[in-house]
Amino acid sequence: MPRIKASFENQQGEVLSGLLETPDGAIQAYALFAHCFTCSKDIAAASRITRGLATKGIAVLRFDFTGLGNSDGDFANTNFSSNLQDLIQAATFLQDNYEAPTLIIGHSLGGAAVLAASQFIDSIKAVVTIGAPATAHHVEHLFTDAKDEIFNQEQAVVDLAGRQFTIKKQFLEDINQYNDISHIANLNKALLVIHSPIDDTVSIDEAAKIYTAAKHPKSFISLDKADHLLSRRNDSEYVSELIASWASRYLDLDKAVEEKSSGTAEPVAPGEVLVKEQNLQFTRHITTEKHQLIADEPLTSGGLDLGPNPYEYLLSSLGSCTSMTIRMYANRKKLKLENIEIRLRHSRIHAEDCIECESADGMVDRIEKTIQLEGVLSADERQRLLEIANKCPVHKTLHNEIIIESRLI
Repeated sequence: MPRIKASFENQQGEVLSGLLETPDGAIQAYALFAHCFTCSKDIAAASRITRGLATKGIAVLRFDFTGLGNSDGDFANTNFSSNLQDLIQAATFLQDNYEAPTLIIGHSLGGAAVLAASQFIDSIKAVVTIGAPATAHHVEHLFTDAKDEIFNQEQAVVDLAGRQFTIKKQFLEDINQYNDISHIANLNKALLVIHSPIDDTVSIDEAAKIYTAAKHPKSFISLDKADHLLSRRNDSEYVSELIASWASRYLDLDKAVEEKSSGTAEPVAPGEVLVKEQNLQFTRHITTEKHQLIADEPLTSGGLDLGPNPYEYLLSSLGSCTSMTIRMYANRKKLKLENIEIRLRHSRIHAEDCIECESADGMVDRIEKTIQLEGVLSADERQRLLEIANKCPVHKTLHNEIIIESRLI
């Protein structure tokens, strides 16, 4: 599955680092994943869950909150409010460059964050919390021993999960604003609460608060024997299966698949190709009568590298046509041709360096086509197959005079 590096700015203009896990096939929906407190996007549970969802057709963006992982900024200057803004910026990034997210998932404090942030992201249809507290204020107990120092000295260095972090007074003051669950009742989105009964970091009582406060549609699933960080591979993989199955009902994934794979949603006549923008960069969605493709440019050219570039598609067309033409001839003549491999490369050269070219100046497009034939073939048979290769319809089209008519509608 393609894993795409992503980056976007927070409200302060600092660059946040993310990864977009995408399916091998058609993307049915886009989702956001918020990691646990002081964790990063690369924590095992986040990686496994997002990769698992990608196998189900859901592209998921996971990113490091400001000051964590590979993201810019100082963690000491962040708070729960800034986390919410980071999530909103991430949703905006998806909407501007791909498609607005319809699913949002939060692990631990990330769960409390998605419950609060989803009310500001109109595209979200379904919310999932994993081992989450009902409110951000819940994390205050982590600083009990340093609370007096934080308020008296404006900050303190605290040990969290074996790592030291500077916690400022403003952080505690900020989470005190989030000690109310009324927003959960006004979620107006499908909710799935996932929690382990033996979670010793966030009590399952917190899951009960979330579930009780929420209105239907809502679901609760108990993760028997799982720890808070879902450190066992089978637990996090099970969670991804649960989310994908549950979300399919609320995101109309089956309908999305049908619309994206059938000609009824986007009518295309036989022999016609439809190319539509997928984002405001270079990603393009290509539809034929029965098939879906993606074209893009590499990262070095300002694209997102989600698919072959236009020249790679041109070479693919010529190469596949050449291979098919050779195979058709070999089968008809009952030649012992076992395999065909064709390697193509496009370049532009100076006309003066091209002996066989008619042009005397300027640049000339050049396509090198290397053909490897495997099988028990005589020299004459190989030579004949080379001649046949140059008779493929696409090869002839590229050599013919071509008229391209463009018009606006």
